[in-house]
Amino acid sequence: MFDALTDKLQGIFSGLKGRGKLTESDIDQAMRAIRLSLLEADVSLPVVKQLTTAIAARAKGAEVMESLTPDQQVVKIVSDELTALMGESNVALPLASKPPTIVLMAGLQGSGKTTCAAKLARHFRQQGRAPMLVACDVHRPAAAEQLAVLGQQIDVPVHREDGGDAVAIARNGVEAARRAGRDLVIVDTAGRLTIDAEMMDELVRVRDAIQPTSVVLVVDAMTGQSAVDVAKAFGEAVDFDGVALTKLDGDARGGAALSVRAVSGKPILFVGTGEKVDALEPFHPDRMASRILGMGDVMSLIEKAQATVDVDDAKRLEQKIRGGSLTLEDFLEQMHQVRRMGPMSQVLGMIPGFRNAAKARDLQVDDGQLDRVEAIIRSMTLQERRHPEIINGSRRRRIASGSGTSVQEVNQLLSQFKQMRKLMKQMGRGGLPALLGR
Repeated sequence: MFDALTDKLQGIFSGLKGRGKLTESDIDQAMRAIRLSLLEADVSLPVVKQLTTAIAARAKGAEVMESLTPDQQVVKIVSDELTALMGESNVALPLASKPPTIVLMAGLQGSGKTTCAAKLARHFRQQGRAPMLVACDVHRPAAAEQLAVLGQQIDVPVHREDGGDAVAIARNGVEAARRAGRDLVIVDTAGRLTIDAEMMDELVRVRDAIQPTSVVLVVDAMTGQSAVDVAKAFGEAVDFDGVALTKLDGDARGGAALSVRAVSGKPILFVGTGEKVDALEPFHPDRMASRILGMGDVMSLIEKAQATVDVDDAKRLEQKIRGGSLTLEDFLEQMHQVRRMGPMSQVLGMIPGFRNAAKARDLQVDDGQLDRVEAIIRSMTLQERRHPEIINGSRRRRIASGSGTSVQEVNQLLSQFKQMRKLMKQMGRGGLPALLGR
């Protein structure tokens, strides 16, 4: 989402490099460029003024003006101020001292609220809690059915009733959760295309009936500055406790992520990074600032890897690499594990420096290409996957036909795999210095 803003900020910082000292004129010029970049990213004007004023004040201080590396100091200041703007540190969802914790989901229709409720249930289920979902949207056709389907996918029970009153359903759902020994209740509510009095009145009545531990406002990050207006309206009506930003993987300009916390005063608790039920992350302001500045996000990458990569499988793979016995079957299995971490462009973007290196080499990360690689490997027999050296001309034509690809693509994969296996074998035996010419 922040690609355009990242490119512009990196361009500004590049213009500061190579200068022994920075003058006030240099900093003023950089601040004007940063201000324009933020406005183009749809960040709210008061927030832009607040941020650039804070950056300029620090940038004109001794830590920059007397530094031997002023450009790096400016980058650090921008990173610090972006982090402060978005909340300093991660804020956890409040949990009740006496179960169950009751979470009320609020937001406009189309913001991804129902899906976010299921994602949240899965997140806490992964942490060992026993959640229950309650379907209280009695206005949108098939809303309860959608939640029921999502609940089935994540193995979380859903309380739903045909028709009826949202307040009664919410109350009944909380009681059902108590009887079932569930320690977390997530209540999905109705939304509208625009804010109206009827929706707000129903939301207030549901809140008063169930007395939630916390109210989470779901905001579509692609709505730009209008997300700020949504946060203000819901804040006046129900005084929500935190925000879940959805669709952060979209191609909008990203201003909502930088504006909503500063304007509402409420923390961003979670961000949705995709459509699948596992695409939800706790929000870390420092990590988001690092991503915006194109500096990667190593901690989030590590956490994703820990959540998806099996330790025993990793050890087994390491032994195969060291022994030079890696097969296409192993490669396919590892590719599946990596892809479970999310879209490849998103995963690789967390590696510091990767984005600039890919751009310099005009490298496009294409998940569709990975689909073709998988199709090619799946069109091979088990023997061919384990012993790719037996794949002759006729086998290559059969594999290409079976995978819907060309013989050239099959040849390319086999050649690249051969080179990769050779490289990994040398690395596993401590041959990396030799490969680098040391």
